[in-house]
Amino acid sequence: MKDVREDASEIRLSGIAMLPGVGVFGTGSTARVLVPLLQAEGFEVHALWGRSEEEACGLAKELGIPFHTSQSDDVLLHQDVDLVCIYIPPSMTKQIAVKALGIGKNVVCEKAATAVDSFKMVTAARYYPQLLSIMGNTLRFLPSFVEMRRRLMEGYVGEIQVCDVRVYGPSLLDQPYGWTCEELMGGGGLHTVGSAIIDLLSYLTGARAHRVHGLTRTFVQQNSLIRGIRRITSDDFCFFQLLMGGTGSGGVCCTVTLNFNMPGSFVQEVMVVGSTGRLVARGTDLYGQRNGSKGEELLLGGNGWLGPEVKQMPLPHLHGLSSMVKALRQSFQAHEERRSWDQRPVAMASTFEDGLYVQTVVEAVKKSSNTGEWVSVEIMSKEPDPNQNLCEALQRNKN
Repeated sequence: MKDVREDASEIRLSGIAMLPGVGVFGTGSTARVLVPLLQAEGFEVHALWGRSEEEACGLAKELGIPFHTSQSDDVLLHQDVDLVCIYIPPSMTKQIAVKALGIGKNVVCEKAATAVDSFKMVTAARYYPQLLSIMGNTLRFLPSFVEMRRRLMEGYVGEIQVCDVRVYGPSLLDQPYGWTCEELMGGGGLHTVGSAIIDLLSYLTGARAHRVHGLTRTFVQQNSLIRGIRRITSDDFCFFQLLMGGTGSGGVCCTVTLNFNMPGSFVQEVMVVGSTGRLVARGTDLYGQRNGSKGEELLLGGNGWLGPEVKQMPLPHLHGLSSMVKALRQSFQAHEERRSWDQRPVAMASTFEDGLYVQTVVEAVKKSSNTGEWVSVEIMSKEPDPNQNLCEALQRNKN
């Protein structure tokens, strides 16, 4: 039986589709499942980057990737790499994404660490509009949410009034002390999972939040492996509210609860309630109930997951990642030029502009948690002056 790499080579040589060669940044759980999915769809993964030579070498051998390195430029300048997939700590994302676009590579990446970093990514994407630049929020590609959005647009629930999201699961922390333990480096449930939910709610409702109120807590500040002078600062519990769309009594009210102190399996439920009914996605299944009906009806089943199991990646994200890779293949195979792509198959993808909005909401929730007040969501339109805080401090000293 031929493996997926042989199939990919045959697709290339047949001339049916010239899919771009791929370079992957990251050696974590997402990269481990992403690479086989890419290979299964006909993409050739030519290069892998890891934080150390040992990490990169080990995973490259495991997944059959011919080139590995711990130097980012070695991947970005690789002659066979036209699409770069970035799944690394958020504090490093902006640097790699901006540089990749500047070199002329298409980019799929995870979230950045700050709104300022996100704004720099938006600026780069606007400067190179011919290149693919999308965020890797896989929930937008999950069939149950694609179907939910379609039914919402068709009026299944009537006028959308309330969204309620609950996500429960075990700890998100890596075993050794790392970026997942540090709030400032993008760790925590709000940044890691909450950002995907904020983006999903915008995708489903077609609206954006204009005011937020939230609470974050770190209940587990030390554990058996992280102790002594080191303390965990990333949140393991978060609750926030979003007012989306219209102002005053109009618009959509959203509540989101994230709790990662729950041993056992991952639980995710997204409910949208309207004037004539409700839709609810539990895991990968979609249910609906109209006002006056006796019970829920199953509208779309997840049909099971046939790919590899990844303990650290919940099933909805696995399904969504697989669907995103399929959409990428459809986007690129329509063109003979490897770097050219068709927007239609990836039209539901989150853009870098969406990433900036999401990061702005995340930071507003953190600010609300600190002040205890509602906070307005104000998306930056220009990069802030890095010396602004210093100038303000000097001005206060003069006075």
